[in-house]
Amino acid sequence: MRKLLTLLLLQFVTLSSMAQSSIIYNVQGYTLAGDELIKFNAIQFTNDKIDKVFSQKETLPTSKEITMINGNGKTLLPGLIDAHGHVLNYGLSLLRVDLTNVASEKAVITRIKNYLKNNKSLNWIQGRGWNQVQWSSKEFPSHKSLDSEFADVPVWLKRVDGHAGWANSKAMALAGINAKTLSPNGGQIIKDKNGDPTGIFIDNAMDLIEKSIPQLTIEEQKTILIKAMNSLASLGLTSVHDAGINRNNIQAYKELTQNNQMPIRINAMLYVPSIAWLETLNKGTFVSKDSMFALNSIKIQADGALGSRGASLINDYSDKANHKGLLLHDQSVMKDYIQKAMIAGFQVNIHAIGDNANNLVLNQYQQLISQTKTQDLRHRIEHAQVLKLTDIPRFADLNIIASMQATHATSDKNMAQDRLGEQRILGAYAWRKLLNENVTIAAGSDFPVESANPLYGLHASVTRQDHLNLPKDGWFADEKMSRLEAFKSFTYSAAYAGHQEKLLGSLAKGKKADFILLEHNYFTMPESEIWQNEVLSTWVNGKNVYNRVAE
Repeated sequence: MRKLLTLLLLQFVTLSSMAQSSIIYNVQGYTLAGDELIKFNAIQFTNDKIDKVFSQKETLPTSKEITMINGNGKTLLPGLIDAHGHVLNYGLSLLRVDLTNVASEKAVITRIKNYLKNNKSLNWIQGRGWNQVQWSSKEFPSHKSLDSEFADVPVWLKRVDGHAGWANSKAMALAGINAKTLSPNGGQIIKDKNGDPTGIFIDNAMDLIEKSIPQLTIEEQKTILIKAMNSLASLGLTSVHDAGINRNNIQAYKELTQNNQMPIRINAMLYVPSIAWLETLNKGTFVSKDSMFALNSIKIQADGALGSRGASLINDYSDKANHKGLLLHDQSVMKDYIQKAMIAGFQVNIHAIGDNANNLVLNQYQQLISQTKTQDLRHRIEHAQVLKLTDIPRFADLNIIASMQATHATSDKNMAQDRLGEQRILGAYAWRKLLNENVTIAAGSDFPVESANPLYGLHASVTRQDHLNLPKDGWFADEKMSRLEAFKSFTYSAAYAGHQEKLLGSLAKGKKADFILLEHNYFTMPESEIWQNEVLSTWVNGKNVYNRVAE
């Protein structure tokens, strides 16, 4: 069956350049109309637009000028949208040392050695994905283990959440880091009992190392972005909100768009502060003619991450006395960033994980949205991970979108309650409490922090379980989403969060022909197996951008 489908899709690729219209029939199709799930068995599209979706009772056209494609009973859904990912970093993660799920500090060394067998003569060894919480020691690593094997080349390894980095002595020497170096505001240099840097840098302190790493050229960025976007298309993603890019990244995307090299859509957030950010704001929002690239929002980081204890909490961490995390900006500075963006007509998207960070951001929004009269811009909080229970209704009151990542809950479940305690955890990863207040949840993954596979996010949303089906009934199971709610969060709600719901997020006449075919039916398959579903093909703008190769 899969071989037949692939052959038919390859035939479509050949014919589509000649045919004006195409119909994919014999599918189990699903889309949304408001909160109603609509079923259909065929879809017709011409160039980049949908002409019609057909119900079981409707007769299909028989014109010889229409290319007919048999979907072989597979499931057709609107293209899935990731409302919070990091495309360039994802591309880099495909090229650098992958340290996800390494079991120990020693195992990191082994992983690097294996990587170097096929990647020799590097000026810097870079990688990402380690997580000390998964190690038996639970402790941050040290530069010493890196120095013992890689003394002559600088090493820089980012933690899985991107909010901490691990350097060897060579990297610290190039950056001029020593015992006298002070931690910057919003960052921390971890030091040992003698006052010497251990090699671990938290949040803003990471800049001290990264300023010494050679910057990518525009051409290098374009190559990496294309690799990343093709990979994302293979996972069923037709659009991504790129959560924090700078002027150079914008240029790379614009050049790709002009040359028709964008396999999926990118809705970008300008990172504030970054190079010439105010100049970029003053130029106004941007949408390419083909709607493949849009820039209409900014991204600010209020605090760090929970795993590295950088998330800003109101009270001490439950597993570390006298420590409340980090705020990355003074509130007066944060206000200035938000105000300038709102006045320039940009949607404001603020990373906030701890309950203190979320509370402060909501306070800023409450004041500034009213002053600038920008409620219609649909400002967002990225992650909204740990909330005071009394802050949850404020999202709806202020028309704030909660941009959340379901797999954060299933990844963090082994440490989150240790960090937060029995009471604060009740406001963490609180999808049901937010939905009950009629808050829009836009789903994402935060890749490469988590897997970019949206099927993992759908599974986590519905089950609150990992891939071993643990815990048995789901972690804080009262916060689960229904299948329909999870589906909406990855389609219409994500499009709405990017001001693109008139183009994307559902399948209807006049909307963009962005859709995917899946091996199994998401709505009827066992919920424990949702993460194992397979993407067979992906279309963007009516173009077939990915086909699963027949086995």
